Amino acid sequence: MSIDKIIVTGVGFLTALFVYWFFLGKKEQAVQATSGEADIEVSGGYKPEVVEVPKGKTTVLKFKRIDPSSCLEELLIPDFKIRRELPLGETVNISITPKKAGKFVYSCGMNMYHGKIIVKG
Repeated sequence: MSIDKIIVTGVGFLTALFVYWFFLGKKEQAVQATSGEADIEVSGGYKPEVVEVPKGKTTVLKFKRIDPSSCLEELLIPDFKIRRELPLGETVNISITPKKAGKFVYSCGMNMYHGKIIVKG
């Protein structure tokens, strides 16, 4: 096998590994809201992406938008019938009291960025 075929094969293999890691290997960052509240930074998505909350207890989700992207101006949590504007640089407190355990998705107004609320109970 010639050196150019070895180099092309090696670069192709490394590229495939990078693509796998980038799209499938990332772990979701999760936080437990055991104190009754969770801070969520809105910047190129939601950080943390996953918030774990207890069933039947009121939890305050504190969203602070620092990204000027117009996509992130609005927050939707359909399972809790919540639709809120997120002004730039301000913290918006959203109280939820989940009645059942499960996974509930929230997103931006354009449905491009997502997060999850996991209710344990």
